[in-house]
Amino acid sequence: MRRRSRADTRIYDELNLTPLMDLAWNLLIVFIIMATASVQGISVDLPVASDAPSMAKPKTKAITITEDGRIYLDTYQVTLEELESRLQAYKAANPDLPVVIKGDARLQYQRVIEVLDVVKRLQIRELGLVTQRLVK
Repeated sequence: MRRRSRADTRIYDELNLTPLMDLAWNLLIVFIIMATASVQGISVDLPVASDAPSMAKPKTKAITITEDGRIYLDTYQVTLEELESRLQAYKAANPDLPVVIKGDARLQYQRVIEVLDVVKRLQIRELGLVTQRLVK
């Protein structure tokens, strides 16, 4: 039998961290991609306005009005009557319900007034109109 030499029983003093760093980097990239892919909504061409502080709040309800006059509450298409009943239910749960309206820039103004009338009837006080930032 062959005896083991001292070189064969050498203990490794260093730990190779390269595979661990590769794994951490890949996980970071996956989380970044998943976080940016989860943004939802209806795409509309927003009008332009000057810089203003954001009015978005965590429980904000978004009303979107498309160019052809369709109304969406968050991402669900609704009629004016459905909009009023759903907002009324949300307001019953949260009296300080914040609402933002996103109207297409080419939209007929009358449709926005109809939605604003619903918001006024429900006495929703926290209201915002979404616009694009003015590019300088």
